[in-house]
Amino acid sequence: MKQDLVVYFAQFVLALVLAPLLPGIINRVKAKFAGRHGKPILQTYYDLAKLMRKGEVVSRTTTWVFSSGSAVALAATLCAMALLPLGGGTSPLAFSGDFILAAYLLGMGRFAIMLSALDTGSAFEGMGASREATFAALAEPLFFLALLVLTSVTLDMGRGPHTAFSLSSLFGGQIAGAWAMGRGELLLLPCIFFILLLVENCRIPVDDPNTHLELTMIHEVMVLDHSGPNLAMVVYGAALKLWFFAALIAGLMTPALPLWQQAGLRLVIVLLLAVIVGIVESVMARLRMDRVPFLLGGASAMAALALILTQAR
Repeated sequence: MKQDLVVYFAQFVLALVLAPLLPGIINRVKAKFAGRHGKPILQTYYDLAKLMRKGEVVSRTTTWVFSSGSAVALAATLCAMALLPLGGGTSPLAFSGDFILAAYLLGMGRFAIMLSALDTGSAFEGMGASREATFAALAEPLFFLALLVLTSVTLDMGRGPHTAFSLSSLFGGQIAGAWAMGRGELLLLPCIFFILLLVENCRIPVDDPNTHLELTMIHEVMVLDHSGPNLAMVVYGAALKLWFFAALIAGLMTPALPLWQQAGLRLVIVLLLAVIVGIVESVMARLRMDRVPFLLGGASAMAALALILTQAR
């Protein structure tokens, strides 16, 4: 138990420190594919340090809702991260049904950013908030459907209801072990969570975090009025959210190894996922907005198929 806590807290600190590295890896991979040198891999750290030293420019039409939105979003993401079995160590905050809390903590963070965008009174930022709400309404059911598949598997593996509905059980290494027992339908789950990673973090092909075209901006348009420390919290929160979904995929792909080996393997998988995201963004074009529901619909069909095959066993 003590070793679990040591591994967990070590991985939690690593997640807080290394999360801004993921956007840097993605941008460097994209630059290499384009034949450019690109930004330094530590560019997000430099941006955060610069933003924390700057002052803020706040519109006179905004209220406390705008000022608190980025802080609420960052705090919600940190709390959701604390529920994950980082490094394979069980979270000390784990309880039955904590995946519902984690999902709605992320939803609360999204809602806070949307409210801060609406509080500016800008029709442009309101348009981005509307698009974000639309994609969230499609992505959240997919997230719960994928978790339903995982809970079904953990119950079949003899886990009691007190542990089967916890993130520490769902992503604790048991799923990778189930693959070796012939549960091939579970191979669909990393693909589903990878699609969720792209959607929830506004990456290509769903959104382009580097775009400035008003007809296609979603997440970036909501934070156009943020500056200084407020914008730093938004940038850091986005990096943590990217780490959150990468850690979910790492938990699905890592077998039940000795704790320190499992922690090291999960860290490698998270960093490799950043490379894969960079490759995907380099070889794919951005989808039109009206085609994103088809992408999420396809992922939902995969999750439903995995659930049917799981129940048929």
